[in-house]
Amino acid sequence: MIIIKSDEEIARMRKPNRVVAELLDYMGGLIRPGVTTKELDTKAEAFIVKRGGKPAFKGYHGFPATICASINEEVVHGIPGKRRLNEGDIIGIDLGVILDGFYGDAARTFAVGKVDSQALRLMKITEEALYKGIEQAVPGNRLYDISHAVQTHAEAAGFSVVRDFVGHGIGRELHEEPQVPNFGSPHQGPKLERGMTIAIEPMINEGTWQVRVLKDGWTVVTADGKRSAHFEHTIAITEDGPEILTRL
Repeated sequence: MIIIKSDEEIARMRKPNRVVAELLDYMGGLIRPGVTTKELDTKAEAFIVKRGGKPAFKGYHGFPATICASINEEVVHGIPGKRRLNEGDIIGIDLGVILDGFYGDAARTFAVGKVDSQALRLMKITEEALYKGIEQAVPGNRLYDISHAVQTHAEAAGFSVVRDFVGHGIGRELHEEPQVPNFGSPHQGPKLERGMTIAIEPMINEGTWQVRVLKDGWTVVTADGKRSAHFEHTIAITEDGPEILTRL
């Protein structure tokens, strides 16, 4: 069942989502060659706690960290650890916050130092695809209008869209209905209504859309070893169009 949020509930959702947005900006300032993903994770948790929140991911189905840190061919759910970032890497940071009884969730892919032109293009197209999807999140449209907009933009640029992992509803739970695929035919799926809150999150690959999960049970990588980028916003559907809750 898709849960429609009241104006008061959406107001409460702005709090954790603002912390998420602020934290992603903070993470961007920390990302540089030589830093470990564990260092990023430790600072992210401290940031959340200082603002009165709780990490949404830590302990979720057993996930061991505050952030997901996914480097190069890692698509999503990378576990922070001793690995140091290298010049030319790209890293997707996905994170969530619980505050005032509601969840916030967003992701962004960052360049580590100077990266090659194809990496920059992959990140640019993925972020553009996210906003193409958000543009379709208006009352009266169908859910897969979002999905189709993401897929069309990514594939027109020669990239592929991950199918095994999708966006989702969000609110009092991190994952609520509906699932929000990044692929599909337009004019299909549930009708979008005022008060729906969803996380739209394109995961776009350089090569094949196919992925596999590593032995740690979490880290998802591209099947062909090529790079992947990930961008995500939590939005509320309003009468005036989509409100991006995770944008400052």
